[in-house]
Amino acid sequence: MLLHEKYAHLERPEDLLPLSLQIVRFKILSLRRKAARRGEYSQISVTDIPLPDLDSNPADAFERKEMLVRLAESVAQLGDRCRELIRLKLQGKTFPEIQKMMGVRAINTIYTWDHRCRKRLLELMGGDWERRK
Repeated sequence: MLLHEKYAHLERPEDLLPLSLQIVRFKILSLRRKAARRGEYSQISVTDIPLPDLDSNPADAFERKEMLVRLAESVAQLGDRCRELIRLKLQGKTFPEIQKMMGVRAINTIYTWDHRCRKRLLELMGGDWERRK
């Protein structure tokens, strides 16, 4: 149908081959431009990125361990709903999935609970994720 409307000036079937090759060439160039625009050619493979050795510096390892202890203590002080919400988020659940699992009607309620729980957790951590007690 499109060929009859757009290319009505072509009368012979032999004229369709060069036209189809030109259309394919335009499509390929369009895909290449799109890939270049998205940065797909300049992306580095995940397997090529070197991972830092987190245990190389004993001071950093100690600070991380200390922060994890503070975090565990702070999470233990949160209410049941906040602990459950954090547990579901750590399992990789989305907010709509959490909404269904917790039996809440509005998803905005989950967003509000999440904000309040994170705010309370930050307060229990001393107001800063990095600060020492």
